[in-house]
This record gives sequence, C-alpha cells and structure tokens, in this order.
Amino acid sequence: MLHSHPKAVHCINPDCPRPYPQTWGHNFCQSCGGPLRLKNRYIPLERLGSGGFAAIYTVWDTETQTDRVLKVLLETAPKALKLFEQEAWVLALLRHPGIPRVEAEGYFHVQIQHFAGGEGNSAARRLPCLVMEKIHGRTLEDVLDEHPQGCPQEWVFSWLCQAVEILEELHGHQIIHRDIKPSNLMLREPQSPQALLAKGLGGLQLVAIDFGGVKKMGGVGSGGKDSPSSTRLISAGYSPPEQIVGGGVGPATDFYALGRTCIHLLTGKYPADLEDPMTGELRWRHISSVNPALANLLDDMVRSNVRERPAAAGEVKARLREIYAKSNGKIAISPAGQAIVEFCRQVVVATAQKTGSLAVLLFGAIAQIVVASLDTGWEMVLGGIGGCAGAIGGLVLGYASPVGPEIATAINQVLHYLIPHMTFNVGPGVLLFAFAGLGTAVGLTDAGGFRQNKQYWLSALMGVQGYLLAGLCWLEATTSSGVQGIILGAFAIASLTVGMGLRSHQLVHALVVAVCSTGAFLALNALSFFPGSFFGILVPDAAFGSIQVWGSVIFFGLLGSAIGLCLGVSHYVVVPVLRWLGWR
Repeated sequence: MLHSHPKAVHCINPDCPRPYPQTWGHNFCQSCGGPLRLKNRYIPLERLGSGGFAAIYTVWDTETQTDRVLKVLLETAPKALKLFEQEAWVLALLRHPGIPRVEAEGYFHVQIQHFAGGEGNSAARRLPCLVMEKIHGRTLEDVLDEHPQGCPQEWVFSWLCQAVEILEELHGHQIIHRDIKPSNLMLREPQSPQALLAKGLGGLQLVAIDFGGVKKMGGVGSGGKDSPSSTRLISAGYSPPEQIVGGGVGPATDFYALGRTCIHLLTGKYPADLEDPMTGELRWRHISSVNPALANLLDDMVRSNVRERPAAAGEVKARLREIYAKSNGKIAISPAGQAIVEFCRQVVVATAQKTGSLAVLLFGAIAQIVVASLDTGWEMVLGGIGGCAGAIGGLVLGYASPVGPEIATAINQVLHYLIPHMTFNVGPGVLLFAFAGLGTAVGLTDAGGFRQNKQYWLSALMGVQGYLLAGLCWLEATTSSGVQGIILGAFAIASLTVGMGLRSHQLVHALVVAVCSTGAFLALNALSFFPGSFFGILVPDAAFGSIQVWGSVIFFGLLGSAIGLCLGVSHYVVVPVLRWLGWR
C-alpha cells in the first residue's frame, strides 16, 4: 500500500542534476522534466545500485500494489541493447518459481531529455526499461559472508537440487545462463520468521538472477567457437575453460559454474584459491566433510575437459536422487548434534593444521618431487625408445628395402606437381624423419604422463608431419646452417607437442619444449658430444651400419628423451608458475 513507502520518488534520468528526492504524486521531475510515473503504472522509489551497463531501482506497481525491480539500460552501444532485449525475452518466456517473473509488457522504453551540452542544448533519448518480480531475500554470497567456514552440506545439497531444476528449465528452452555464481543465486525470503525457523536456509526457494549474459544454444552450438558478434562473459573462479577462451558453450558450461559455486559454499574458499597449481583441478575435500558420492558429483561437474562433465540436467538429477536414496534422506536433514560434531571437527583440523603444517608441507613437497621425477623419467624412457625405434624403422625401410627409393620418387613427383618451377631431389632419408617423428610421438603418448588425453592418432599425425616437413626442408636445403637446423627442429618438436593431448596451456608447453630441447642439443654440440656436428649426421647416405647411420638413431633417441624431460619441466615448473601468476 502507498502509505508503506516513503513519500519521495527517484528520477531515472541518468543526466538529471537532482534525481532524488522528488515529491510523491508528481508525474514529472522538478529538476529535468523526466517522467516519474512510468507507463502510467510504475513509480521509482529508490536506486538499489548498478550492475554492468544498467541501473537498478525499486518501483511501486500501482496496479498490483506491490514492489517490483526496474532495470534501466544506460549503455547506448547496439550490443548492450541486444543483450538487454535478450534478457527481457528470456525472462518473459520462462515460468518457473526459481526465475524472476516478467510480464509480457514488462519491457518498454521511456523517452527523456538528454542534456548534451549544457542548458538549452538537449536531445531526446530513449531509455530501455525492464520491470521484473522483486525477490525479497539475500544472495548466497551474503550467506557465505555469514558462514565464512562454509555452509552445511544439507543446505548446499538442497540448493544444488533446486539449481539443477532451474538449469533444466533454461536448457529445455535452449538457453545457457553463463554466469552462475553465489551472487547470482538468491534465497526467496519466507512469509514469516516462523517459516524460516521451520525450514532453515536449506529449505528456502532458490532463485537465479541476472540473465544479462544468457546465450541461445544452436547456430555456433556447443561444439564450435562463438560467433564474432558473441559477447564473451567471464566470472573469474567460476567460468569454465571453454568459456574463458571464447569457445562454444553448452549445458556443461553451467554445470561447471554451479559445481564450483557449491564447492565455494561448502568450503568457504574462493574456487581459484583451491586450484592445484600442477593440474588446475580443485583440491577441497580435506576442508569440508561431505558425502563421498556428492563430492564425486561435484568433482565431475568441475572437470576441465567438457566431455568429462555431466551432459544434461537429467544426468545430474539422477545422481542426486541416488545420493539421497542411499543416505536414507539424511543428507537433506540436519541430524541432532551435527553442529557440535562439526565444531569439534573444525577445532581438530585447525589444531592439526597449526601444529603439523610444516611437516605436511615438507612431505608434500617430497612426494610431489618423487611423482614428478617418476613421471618425467618414464616419459624420457619411452620417448627415447620411441625415437630410436622409429629411426631404425625409417632407416630399414629407406635404405635396406626397395620401398624407400620408390617413396622418395613419389614424393619428388608430388612436390614437382605442387611447385612446378622447382626441381626436387628428395632421397630415402626423408623416411628417417617421418618414422622418427611417429615413434617419438607414440612413445611419449604411451607413457601417459602429465595428465594427457591419450590420442595416439593425433599425436602420431602431428609427429610425422612436423618431423617430415622439417626433414624435407633440411634435405632440400642447398647449404645447411646451424640457424636453419635450430628453426626446423623447434618447429618439429612444437608440432609434436601440440598433438599430445595435454589438457591445458598447449601452446606454452609447445614453446617451452621446443626452446629447451633445441637449447639442450646446442649445448651438447658445443661440448663436442656429437662427432663433428650433429647437423651432419641427419643425412645417412653412407652404407647401412656406419657410424653416421647409428649416429642418427642415437640422435633421435636422445631427442625423444629430451622432449620428455622438457615436458616435465614445463608441466611441473613453468605451468604452475603461470597458474600462480593468474594465467589459467
């Protein structure tokens, strides 16, 4: 009712010199002449703040006699207008208790005077407006402020179930929210304090807000890159890798953000602070006592690889029902005395952390060094064996069988066809490079270190093409220079590394491995490790069995081992430092 509101009104004109207070009952602002009764229905009462490119107001709806929220777009860029209209369309389309309700006529424009150059110089300006249901309550970010040590798992389980229902509604309409995080999830305030005491925070209705970043599925889809006109939206700590790099988004994008939100709620720790610097995965289970099945679900939701996450809301709901059933419903009900048990657990954990932090840090560092050494050593062994085996196979095929000259002739013909103005004289030695690249790639991939996605065909293809192209350029060069050899070798190594299925920072790995490997061989060459120069052993035209031939085998075996070593340095040293610096 009107008497429950202050007798003052707020002007929504962003250029108004004195927007507040305006006298109740006036239809126009006394300072700028802007309308105070919008669409002959809504009266702005107070400014709640601003978010993105919009200002937020509480308005009084004279028809329904209720408070509502008014969102006014201040940005004039066409892209901002498109996103604002998209938000209005989405909210008007959906009818779900967990989504703010917008009436069919809730989106409209208000015309005001825009003062561009001082008094007497004004131009008409249309402000896009969106009126939506006002959610009385607090965000989960506010709840986290009240529970810095984390929220009970019963609450989080309830919120997770409700959030998945909301996402199922959105995804069913082919809509991705793209900005799930604690500040964009609200708890609807109950009608009475008694209801809050009876239900607890876990029993309150969850509502998703801020639909300004929603994206329609389809078109570019979830499997390809966003279109050039697509707006990139990133919430640090919650957005998944594919969203950060501008890749395609799908339901799994929202599940990742929701999973990280729930982990934040359970632990009280900002997700980015829980990331393992080696892998980027979250390490959080030691902080909060959580049902193991629920913890497994959350870990699956926040996988870096989108294909390892749940693909649809139905899959998440099925696992939640299973968790609830196996726990006999206790996970959603706070058992008597749990608060005392949880308090005692936190005291014990805090005491142990204080007294044993140095020992834990020391043993953890030793364990990590051992794991890194074993991982890198095994990669070096199989990389070296693969390089030697591949080089031997290439030598046998190229120099000890009639197939080698035939393949070389075919390659010369193809090159001449592609570049008719040049004459090529590629010999069987090209097979040495191709098979060495193949063997090295397969060996490194089979070692399976550094959290690779084992893709033998891709790594083999990249290894062959990188080594083969470098070999063709090397063999066709009229004069072989050290600079040329370094460039070609670095290119071949980088190509092989990119195809190894490393989960993140692929280009960083490729650069580090290429530079370090070629640098290591330059150092060996400077120390006269190779007879003469290693640049001279890569064309084994001498008889099979000569030192030059076996020098080639040793060379490619050492190169495979060097790549494995440099991959270890990149994975366990360089990338963790980059993650620590914020490059994710």
